[in-house]
Amino acid sequence: QVQLVESGGGLVQAGGSLRLSCAASGRTFSSYYMGWFRRAPGKEREFVAGISWSGGATYYADSVKGRSTISRDNTKNTVYLQMNSLKPEDTAVYYCAAKSGSTVYATNPRVYDVWGQGTQVTVSS
Repeated sequence: QVQLVESGGGLVQAGGSLRLSCAASGRTFSSYYMGWFRRAPGKEREFVAGISWSGGATYYADSVKGRSTISRDNTKNTVYLQMNSLKPEDTAVYYCAAKSGSTVYATNPRVYDVWGQGTQVTVSS
């Protein structure tokens, strides 16, 4: 089973960009579907983006579509979330998660097997 560690969060002004990284330990990283989720204060955890094991299939929440790009480098055991044109409503703790098995689409957090500890993203207006 992999272990996940996120990084790259921080404070940014509205309109700015951030790239989040999620580094995985373990030799089976490439077999996992990877997702990014976020939880804003007072709100439930929500799906942001997901990517299949090969990187060939990606899926985005409507709230970030067109502003964010998820990618992965299986040689580095890392998945990324590039976020552009950030808005104050993007402020949240961002988590990466891994789901075993052949998957091209997974937005339900309950189906994920492993979670990182999260990284805070704060967007000021």
